[in-house]
Amino acid sequence: MDQTLYDYSPIIRRPKMKFPNGARVALWIGLNIEHYQLDKPSTSIFGGTAGLVPDPLNYGWRDYSPRVGVWRTMDVLDKFGIRASVLLNSDVCHKYPEIIEEGNKRNWAWLAHGKNNSILQTNMTIEEERLYLIEVVSTIKKYTGKEPKGWLGPALSETINTPDLLEELGLTYLLDWCNDEQPFKLNTKQGKMISIPYSIEINDVTMFIGTGMSGEDFYQTLVDQFEVLYEEGEKTGKVMCISLHPFITGLPFRSKYLKKALDYITNHENIWITTSDEIAEWYQAEYLHASQKHIENIN
Repeated sequence: MDQTLYDYSPIIRRPKMKFPNGARVALWIGLNIEHYQLDKPSTSIFGGTAGLVPDPLNYGWRDYSPRVGVWRTMDVLDKFGIRASVLLNSDVCHKYPEIIEEGNKRNWAWLAHGKNNSILQTNMTIEEERLYLIEVVSTIKKYTGKEPKGWLGPALSETINTPDLLEELGLTYLLDWCNDEQPFKLNTKQGKMISIPYSIEINDVTMFIGTGMSGEDFYQTLVDQFEVLYEEGEKTGKVMCISLHPFITGLPFRSKYLKKALDYITNHENIWITTSDEIAEWYQAEYLHASQKHIENIN
């Protein structure tokens, strides 16, 4: 099966992307705030016990996030005046309401990230998925007071129907397809949905759990990513997302290197420190129609 959700568009053939105020790079922080069920395996630091019920080792490791890690990460972001774009499991709303309360004080952007990170909708029928998504979106709206505009699937999972179902519910962008450094249009029924760059490599799960990266290497990787995008951003704007999980980068020995990297990045001029919501709103207002015309011309 060939994918039909989006068209091929080589970045060298696109019109120049001009961010607000001449920014070269749009930087946003994707902060994953999640809940996990006790009796299902998920992201683990030690595979040897991942199938046990209960699994105190891995469950407790993940549960560090709402108890400690998110609060330390919040302090780091506050230091640089960065508003998080929160990839929010809807179960978080009623299980950890203090996080919602503090996030609202900071005007965080709230994105839908499934009910929890133990349930994937991959094998749902279209009607099952529609009801599931309605529950997720309505819960987030009820508890945060804001309608989510963006979606990241748990484990970046979707069905073929997910983009159209989310569009029905008023969402306007996806993060699951990590294939670009600029926003782009998706081929949904209403034609209103776009993709915003997320990252599976500039992502603490991949870097620390997947490769055993050190804090110093994490810092250098963020700096290297930024420096290349910043140089290229003189020709056309680029998006940099830093994807964080507080049970990983919220630990003291890693948090200090996140702070160090953000200090380096935010001391540059011509940076748009923003949220995924603001990037999506800007692109839809300034580029969506022009992008469609460009794709039609090259195809």
